[in-house]
Amino acid sequence: MSNIQLTVDELNRLQPADILTYPAVREKFIQIWDTLWGEGKGEPAYERELNYFGHWLKDNAQSVAKATRFSIFTTFIDLAVCGLSVEPGVRALCYLQGRNVAVGKDAQGKTTYEPRLTLTISGYGELVMRARAGQIKYADNPVIVYEEDSFSFSDNDGRKSVKYTCNLPHNSRHIVACFMKITRTDGSVDYAVMFEEDWTRLSDYSAKQNRKWDDQSRRWVKGNPNELYSSQNGGIDPGFLMAKCIKHAFKTYPKVRIGKATQMETDTMDAPQEDFYSMEEAADAPQPEKPQDFCPQRDDSGGVTIDPGKSEDSDEPW
Repeated sequence: MSNIQLTVDELNRLQPADILTYPAVREKFIQIWDTLWGEGKGEPAYERELNYFGHWLKDNAQSVAKATRFSIFTTFIDLAVCGLSVEPGVRALCYLQGRNVAVGKDAQGKTTYEPRLTLTISGYGELVMRARAGQIKYADNPVIVYEEDSFSFSDNDGRKSVKYTCNLPHNSRHIVACFMKITRTDGSVDYAVMFEEDWTRLSDYSAKQNRKWDDQSRRWVKGNPNELYSSQNGGIDPGFLMAKCIKHAFKTYPKVRIGKATQMETDTMDAPQEDFYSMEEAADAPQPEKPQDFCPQRDDSGGVTIDPGKSEDSDEPW
């Protein structure tokens, strides 16, 4: 298997859309896909994702121009690592997103940010990846339970069961629970259940996460929770709750392999993010202390090497 070389300088000389069609990038994508997901499947996957990814770059050209070329490259390659598609739709497996990422401080001590493109895996994509990894046989879509419905949940010696009857119409629009049925690889059944008190607690946590630093008063100001907690007539958004239920269902399961420029939607829904589409100035607030890293910092300035022959547990870059 060939060891394909590509440097950051090469990428920086390219326009965003040209990165996808650059011969070395094309070869890397196909080689990784063939290695991880089956010989001969990489080329059709490349042509498919080139279409979806390229259209997205074209539609967001002005904003994408701010992103680093290296982040565009890694995000595209991560599609091959995850074996997913950015095909748009109501049940999209993953989607592209721009973020401002803190990379250090300038000479005046102010935090500096770098605009990057990232790949975000939706709840539906996470279900696909977990089934493909052999963690589950399959999982039903989460079910929203309204005040008018009949619902009960029991757990007897580890055997979980749910009794549910949908009683229409749902005039109140008041959601009281959400549950998801998971069938394990051995045929046994598991249920993930969330109640109103669960997302009320998460809403309080979201508000704490979104607090902001006020330079004038020199103190933290209480933030607002994610608006999706109250966007449905004062109640939680159903789609948002379904994604939360998926995260809750797999919190004790092993992590699945994702790329270095990839994040799970279920892990970031309440995390404050800087969106480089708006390019709003971040407050110069004190940053939380990070654990000290005793390892030497990796230097990518001379280029990166992708070797799809490495195992998924390798510490080396692709």
